[in-house]
Amino acid sequence: MLQGFKEFIMRGNIVDLAVAVVIGTAFAAVVDTVVSSLISPMLARVGGADVGAFGIQLGAEGNMATLINIGAIINALIIFMLTAAVVYFIVVVPMNKLTAVRRTEDEPDVDEASEEVLLLTEIRDLLRQRDVQA
Repeated sequence: MLQGFKEFIMRGNIVDLAVAVVIGTAFAAVVDTVVSSLISPMLARVGGADVGAFGIQLGAEGNMATLINIGAIINALIIFMLTAAVVYFIVVVPMNKLTAVRRTEDEPDVDEASEEVLLLTEIRDLLRQRDVQA
């Protein structure tokens, strides 16, 4: 029972998912702070005193319920892209390299034939030659 649980946990996709969720959650706060401290002021410079002012007003002026808030959409997209990039480069790339290394360790070298295989190949070739001559 414990062995089966261990195999389930050690599957690559489950480990990838768990690590991505943990790191993504922890890093989201950092990215949010960077965006709100760096990107939002730049957007506010373009759109006005507040990032919320960077948008398209559909109804009466001043009615925030009819504002398409482009600044908030851009902030959310930047946070998502930065979080996805960090998770990819810090978690996915190293995990893929580790998986590739494990695969190469598990696969036997095809180029190096054992002495028995060489001997059997020679016997096979000799038997083929004998059958062709007969």
